Formats: sequence, structure tokens, C-alpha cells
Amino acid sequence: MTTSSVFELKGSTFALPVLRLLGTDQEALSQELSERVHKAPEFFENAPLVIDLQAVRGRSSATDFALLIGLLRSNGLIPVGVRGGDKEQHEIATSMDLAIMSPGQPLPRRKPEQASKALSPGHTRLVTQPVRSGQRVYAAGGDLVVLAQVGSGAEVFADGNIHVYGALRGRALAGVKGDTTARIFCQTLAAELVSIAGQYRVSDDLDDGLRNKPAQIHLQGRRLRIAPL
Repeated sequence: MTTSSVFELKGSTFALPVLRLLGTDQEALSQELSERVHKAPEFFENAPLVIDLQAVRGRSSATDFALLIGLLRSNGLIPVGVRGGDKEQHEIATSMDLAIMSPGQPLPRRKPEQASKALSPGHTRLVTQPVRSGQRVYAAGGDLVVLAQVGSGAEVFADGNIHVYGALRGRALAGVKGDTTARIFCQTLAAELVSIAGQYRVSDDLDDGLRNKPAQIHLQGRRLRIAPL
């Protein structure tokens, strides 16, 4: 009995729009993108695109990149890959399931310690030690729970929610792949930056009445809300 194949692979060429980053000012990018989407919503809705990083090579941090991806997805765009950029930017893109589309540029291989941290979709990553300055912790495909403090200069990311059972003094970015229902919970709000799906607020924008107190952060429409916990 002959078994016929249920699929075939073919080479093909698609013309994808390219978002060429010319700077790393997230506030300016958010404002300009919102204006363009408002003018032509049918053009941007569910539109795949490639992010060109050449002009910001070596200038875009992990936080910048996570904010960008969340911002694009919250505006209905679907980033599928990047081109240009440096090794660190490519590693960040790979961790966020984006293809590296630079001609002749191989996909970066994850280091063994990075690969061991990959999570199955829907799982929660549990961190029991303080996240110190310069450290970066990412929960792929699920929530991040930190049973200690997140220090100044530290960065925590999650595709889902973030729970910090201690002081949150660094940067926390939830819903980094565009999940607008994600939330951030912390026992002491003293963050340098908080973000949900690309919408963010920095330390200077925090309400003094909530600073250094238990709080939760979520999106209401396209506005980031911070409320007592």
C-alpha cells in the first residue's frame, strides 16, 4: 500500500514590508506608529513585516527590543524576522521566535545554559534568588515568578505575567510578544520601567501614592494602568 505525502515544501518569494528603525526613542516610535496605524488601519491589520536593525546596530538593548515587539503586535502587526543588527540583537530576536533574515547570516546557536532555560508553552519560570543589576531573566511561553527582589539595573521579561514577591527596582516587561492581557504584580513598586505589550511607563511617571507599595500593572485599552494590590 502506497502512502501519499500530506504536504510538500516549495521555495517561494514573498514581498514583505520592512520596518527600518532609524532610532531607539520608544516614545517617538510609539507615537508615530499609532498615528500611521490610525490613518490606514486596513493596511496594518495582521500585516507581517521584517525589522531592519542596521541603523541601530549595537544601540538597541533587550528592553528596547521587547518593547518594540510588544508595540508592533499591540498595533496589529506581525513581526516575522529581523535583518541587519549585531549578534546580541540576533540572539534576542531568536529568543522571541523571530527569524534572522540577513543574507548569508546564520541563525545564532544558543549557548547550553541559554537552551536549558527554554520553557514549554504555558509553563511558569520560578526564580528563587534575587535578580541583580546587569542580570536578565526571560520566561518564554509563560509567566515569570520571582520570590525575591529585582535590583536596579536588572531586567525581567515574560511572554505572560510577572510576579515579584519582593521589591521591583529594575525593569519588568510582561506580554513581550503582544499579550495585552498580561499583568505585573509586585510587593514593592520602585521600578525603573514597567511595560505591558510594548506600552510602558518609566520611574518618573509613577504615582507617588503607589511608589514603594504593593501594586499591579495592566492595560486598559491602550493605556497602562497602575493600581494598588
